Amino acid sequence: MQRTKSSFRVLPRSAFIEMDTLRGKVAIVGAADTEVGKLPQFSATGLCVDAARRALKDAGIQKDQVDGLVTCNSFAEPYMYHAEMIAEYLQIFPRYCVTAAAGGGTTFSSIQNAVAAIVSGLCDTVLVTMADSLRTGLSREQAMLIQASTGHPEFEIPYGPTVPAFYALIARAHMEEYGTSPEQLAAVAVNARLHAARNPNAQMREPITIEDVLNSRMIADPLHLLDCSLVSDGGAAVILTSAERAMDFPHAPVYLLGSGEGHGHEHISQARSLTTSAALESGAAAYKMAGLGPGDIDVAQIYDCFTPVVLIELEDLGFCKKGEAGAFVADGHTALEGTLPMNTNGGLLSYCHPGNPGSMYALTEAVFQLRNAAGERQVRNAETALVHGQGGIMSSHATLILGKETNR
Repeated sequence: MQRTKSSFRVLPRSAFIEMDTLRGKVAIVGAADTEVGKLPQFSATGLCVDAARRALKDAGIQKDQVDGLVTCNSFAEPYMYHAEMIAEYLQIFPRYCVTAAAGGGTTFSSIQNAVAAIVSGLCDTVLVTMADSLRTGLSREQAMLIQASTGHPEFEIPYGPTVPAFYALIARAHMEEYGTSPEQLAAVAVNARLHAARNPNAQMREPITIEDVLNSRMIADPLHLLDCSLVSDGGAAVILTSAERAMDFPHAPVYLLGSGEGHGHEHISQARSLTTSAALESGAAAYKMAGLGPGDIDVAQIYDCFTPVVLIELEDLGFCKKGEAGAFVADGHTALEGTLPMNTNGGLLSYCHPGNPGSMYALTEAVFQLRNAAGERQVRNAETALVHGQGGIMSSHATLILGKETNR
């Protein structure tokens, strides 16, 4: 059948959103974490709903004022249409409803998409809520199956590596290329625990030393047990709305200033590099949108599922040169009193890590810091924050830059 010209409608350029126009247009007005750690009294769904209700309370609004919803699916309690299921549970009827793939990187990609939905008028107020029960909701056999099924079915899985082994490969590459030492990797875990010790909600608060990390059980050479993130139950949620409406909420708004994504590969055997990641691209895009650079960031929340990941991300996000991140952390720059306070809640290494929702804690912690509401772990005069997540095996990266002012 021949198509006529009337079959097509070309949208005007004004119908599309230029990414730079998102800067300062949307703010986070609610943020909350659930309890974290070992929570057998909660299902994954219960935690997701609990996080949502806490964020609604923090924002001072009722559930009926939400017209956008973003969730991620759960390993422990999966649903085919997860966001719709949570909407049904809450009895809300959103105009914008998305279940994000929500590996560590795509968690923040979904935030960027929610921002675009608000700016374009698809919805006014978006609830982003994510949770899982990896600690108590899965049997050991189920957890090991997940760990062992991440690789390529033909080129990786037959050789038996689990997720820690893939990250050990990355650690070894960084050590060989730049001379990074096991002690420098361990310093990342020690730094996280120092901050968690000041966080009354953290899963692990007992201080540790470099020697403790190096003497902990070997998981995948060169990674020891304390080089690896926790396994947790927990959830977190945020409420987003337009900058114009944000002043009507109880807390001072925290504005999205910049965002960016970078996607390098799906399977680690196909990575362009083991020591340079797509954080290079995601960070550059976020800085450009925000009109800021690494030196303008007051506090950073960097995805820390394993200690070597932090070093590569610090380098690729421009906080230090390639090969220098080990010394950067070991010399105290990422401590609360350092030049770049990092993972101030304790991160995935010491606060908690319930899997896909893990990045959300970086976001809520950044909001608490910019509200000056982080208690003993508060960074003095924090005006800007960078949060970064990665998913897969250093595969998909997303960076957000937040600020107390719109920077417009």
